[in-house]
Amino acid sequence: MRALSDADRLIGRLAGQEAYLPNPHVLLRPFVRREAVLSSRIEGTQATLGELLAAEAGAAVDRSPDDLKEVANYVVALEHGIKRLKALPLSLRLVRELHQKLMKGVRGGHATPGEFRRTQNWIGPPGCSLSNATYVPPPPDKLMDCLSAWERSLHDRSMPPLVQVALIHYQFEAVHPFLDGNGRVGRLLTTLFLVERKVLPAPLLYLSAFFEATRQDYYDRLLAVTRMGAWSAWLEYFLNGVARQSEDACSRAERINKILASWRRKLPARASTNAVLLLDSLAENPFLTIKGAAKRLKVAFTTAQRAVESLRRGGVIRETTQARRDRVFCAKQILAILEEPARLTPIE
Repeated sequence: MRALSDADRLIGRLAGQEAYLPNPHVLLRPFVRREAVLSSRIEGTQATLGELLAAEAGAAVDRSPDDLKEVANYVVALEHGIKRLKALPLSLRLVRELHQKLMKGVRGGHATPGEFRRTQNWIGPPGCSLSNATYVPPPPDKLMDCLSAWERSLHDRSMPPLVQVALIHYQFEAVHPFLDGNGRVGRLLTTLFLVERKVLPAPLLYLSAFFEATRQDYYDRLLAVTRMGAWSAWLEYFLNGVARQSEDACSRAERINKILASWRRKLPARASTNAVLLLDSLAENPFLTIKGAAKRLKVAFTTAQRAVESLRRGGVIRETTQARRDRVFCAKQILAILEEPARLTPIE
């Protein structure tokens, strides 16, 4: 009850941030991408948030295209899910759609994107077999019974939503309905559930940072439910993650907005409207190219160049390349806040 009370209080504060922050998108676009990076990292990808944001800004990055594609697919799947919730409730149909978006054209894409498995899978260390696996999910002939029961549980309104979503997350991972991508789909569903239930007005909370930072605890608590029925320990762990990540998200957003406000005050009075608009865009992506700025502002290259130079002279951005063409700039202070490790203890 203490863990639930703490989580409810802090997620409520996070839900209210959108109304009070001058730039609500500070909480959305970059945090969605941070979630995508960390959720994918749990499954073995190595792409960083900086690399993903730089690539989206049009910069060349020294990272496997496969890794970047997997992370980008997570963003696509989450955005698809939020859009579909306007017309379709959380359901097995939506789960298949999320999986299809997530696995399209990536490693594991052979694992029938958008289709539930028809063969037995298992979980364990690399190279293990069914006989010595750490965990074996339900066999294929029992899968749809398990999924139907799970889908019915989505519509239960008899318990606190944060408790319910913790149970749903465990149950989805226990059923493990796909050959690959189960962990990422399960984490996507947590965010979508909180939006559907109106616990959050938008996808503001992401637990992958907490799960990634406490990865062994995450696996151990899930397995302990299966082996010993240790529901209380799992619920306390999950609710602590909700509380800490709600607090963490509020802190990051508030600090980013303070930096942006400080930069606005320091811009010279003669600074162009284009420079101000570009400054605001740094909340969405701290990386910037002149070509990208021209496209965003719908102005000529030379006009965008002047706006970018104004921000560089003001100390807002720094060049990250030595090239004369295709120069890349970055608001390092914002990127540093976004890339901070997850906070695992309460903020004093």
